[in-house]
Amino acid sequence: METTTATGPILWGELTWEEIGALAAEGTSMAILPVGATEQHGPHLPTGMDTLAATSVAEGVSAQTGVPVLPTIPYGCSLGHTTHWPGTLSLRPETLTRMVVDMAEWIEAAGFTRLLILNGHVTNWAPLRCALETIRHERTEMRVAIRSIWEISDRVKTAYHADVTGFHANRAETALVQALRPDLVHMERAVDEPDRSADHFFSYPVNRESTTGTVGIPSLASPELGKQILEFAITDLSIQVRAAAAELAPLEAPAR
Repeated sequence: METTTATGPILWGELTWEEIGALAAEGTSMAILPVGATEQHGPHLPTGMDTLAATSVAEGVSAQTGVPVLPTIPYGCSLGHTTHWPGTLSLRPETLTRMVVDMAEWIEAAGFTRLLILNGHVTNWAPLRCALETIRHERTEMRVAIRSIWEISDRVKTAYHADVTGFHANRAETALVQALRPDLVHMERAVDEPDRSADHFFSYPVNRESTTGTVGIPSLASPELGKQILEFAITDLSIQVRAAAAELAPLEAPAR
């Protein structure tokens, strides 16, 4: 696949069927599927934070590589946030898995055989991994990968976990929204809370470890930090995507 430096992201939902077909015919074999969530993010951030982050990183990578971005799935597996705070809208794990598996069928039919699932929410990981396993089994010609934003590279991971390990609406996430949509951030309502479950054996829902739905220190956030995290994530993932565009399976590669 030949990648280009685009002037802006290539958005699947804004293309005609002819334009999508032309992309595949011209050698573009990869597409990016951002998966976010709609869930409480403390009293200071919007419920669409994870969707905003996944979409923004995916579109930034598309602008740098020419890989098209599919419409973002705005719902994830957010059961752990419970109904304690209003606003969370969750899928069951099996529903999210099925949605992604179904999308893979149509993406491949359109001529795209490499799929990057870009995850914006921590507990989406297991359902998305199940989707990967199913796609890999059922669609043997398709290559599929998952990348969670906070694990794109070491420097992104460091930025995300600087204030707390089990982050939620923390310094990094607050900074991202400050950089992308400052009008949606209410810093006067932000509350710093520790990761109370860090030394516990069992996994607990958020309402049993946080009083406000926040885990971390959002008071340390700044728009400058958010812009830096975005730059790191987009730059580092773009490098990976360019390499993946021509990647061969280990036994397909020429012998050395």
